[in-house]
Amino acid sequence: MNPMKEVRIEKLTLNIGAGKDQTKLKKAEKLLKQITGINPVKTITQKRIAGWGLRPGLPIGCKITLRKGDAKAVLVRLLKAKENRLSPNSIDDYGNISFGIHEYIDIPEAKYDPEIGIIGLQTSLTLERPGFRIKKRKLVKRKISHKHRISKEDAIEFLKKEFKVSIGEKE
Repeated sequence: MNPMKEVRIEKLTLNIGAGKDQTKLKKAEKLLKQITGINPVKTITQKRIAGWGLRPGLPIGCKITLRKGDAKAVLVRLLKAKENRLSPNSIDDYGNISFGIHEYIDIPEAKYDPEIGIIGLQTSLTLERPGFRIKKRKLVKRKISHKHRISKEDAIEFLKKEFKVSIGEKE
């Protein structure tokens, strides 16, 4: 196989939206710290939405981005919470994978904490190939060619090979 066609993990992002409820935001930060051991970053509103009571600068959630070995180790645990089964709708046409976990206590090694209660989280996995740097570099940015992009089929194949995930299969 061509080494430039090898699919790998670029990043894993864990996200919890709390809205304008600051107590839920504190619980979400504590949960992400408990799952990964890393302090999360608060997400801040950019727009004013009067109907929802949001204004610019208000923290409404928190997230953590993991890369390389850390991402792979946490992803294995998160996939076990989903019983290594994902819906085909979880994968987009560019090979990005997103899924939610309804209750964090489904994650192996995550203990129930009465201070946190029951909270779910959203997980997004971004895949890349060698050469994807050209779309992010500062000088002479280029688009990824159609032949080099990661398709939905490539992402499914990667998940089956690396993590033994079944896609859309019921048992």
